[in-house]
Amino acid sequence: MSCYTLLATCDDFVVIDKQPGISVHKDDQLTGLTMRLSEDLGESVFLVHRLDKVTSGVMIFARHSLAAAKLSALFRERQVNKYYLALSDKKPSKKQGSVKGDMVRSRRATWRLATTVNNPAVTRFFSQAVDPGKRLFLLKPETGKTHQIRVAMKSISAPIVGDALYASSLADRTYLHAWQLHFRYDGQDHHYRSDPAEGEFFLTQSVANQLAVWGDPQQLPWPKS
Repeated sequence: MSCYTLLATCDDFVVIDKQPGISVHKDDQLTGLTMRLSEDLGESVFLVHRLDKVTSGVMIFARHSLAAAKLSALFRERQVNKYYLALSDKKPSKKQGSVKGDMVRSRRATWRLATTVNNPAVTRFFSQAVDPGKRLFLLKPETGKTHQIRVAMKSISAPIVGDALYASSLADRTYLHAWQLHFRYDGQDHHYRSDPAEGEFFLTQSVANQLAVWGDPQQLPWPKS
């Protein structure tokens, strides 16, 4: 079974939909996603951004070093608009808004959100009740901190379903998905979208209906950060 689906190919990069539970690097003696993609394509690819092992969704890999430098700069300079989907089975302290604060190390390889804002992680979000006991979140991280969205969700009392590090609920997967990437590269606009393909709670008609409402997230009235 493949650990990804190829979404698009161009001269400078390829776009994939990563499955959940797959590490981008070699993990526990298993072939990582970067190595697997290189083997399948018959060429070396370059990692320019990351998703957590538990997270599924859209990823870009550069096909040569110049493209890797240019794409990495876009991510570093926050020129890539990233949109994520998450599900929670808890009532959030607020249904939309922003989460802002410094990320500090906690126990068990986790992070927590501090009240300081010296170098803060910033995440804006909307949410909508979908199925009984489930709320779907659309999140736009303005920064790219480790575990940023997972910590942001926990900080509003709505940890992600199935997140073993930050929640207690058990599920068939961690319900976090990188849904869309929007960016401008060499004078052209690029938009990539992949709806969640795994997880029983993602694959309901209520979720599909809400994704149709949120279809073009760049046009939504995002809360100020």
